[in-house]
Amino acid sequence: MNIQIFGTLKCQGTKKAIRYFKERRILFQFINLAEKGMSRGELHKIAAVTGIDNLIDREGKEYTRRDLGYLTHNVEEELFNDPLLFKTPIVRSGPKVTVGYMPDAWKEWGEDKKNQR
Repeated sequence: MNIQIFGTLKCQGTKKAIRYFKERRILFQFINLAEKGMSRGELHKIAAVTGIDNLIDREGKEYTRRDLGYLTHNVEEELFNDPLLFKTPIVRSGPKVTVGYMPDAWKEWGEDKKNQR
């Protein structure tokens, strides 16, 4: 599996996702959204699977701090310009994507890979 985890080190869900893959000795690439945002291409690919509205954390500190609940805004532009608005962790394996801590889905990804052999 080629796993990417997008998140922040302050996010409990991201920490749990990292621990999940480490415990199973599954290699992954961690992208710290506090340091580096997502490229437009990555954002479009992920949004095509999950829907752009499922990627923004409307209950997060950054969303509240910026008063986005009261403003008309373009979700894609806001996410691209401020990666701390993402709901995390975002875990991707090829075309498969999850948003949030979803170990049952990740387990299925591993089983799918075994069945393809």
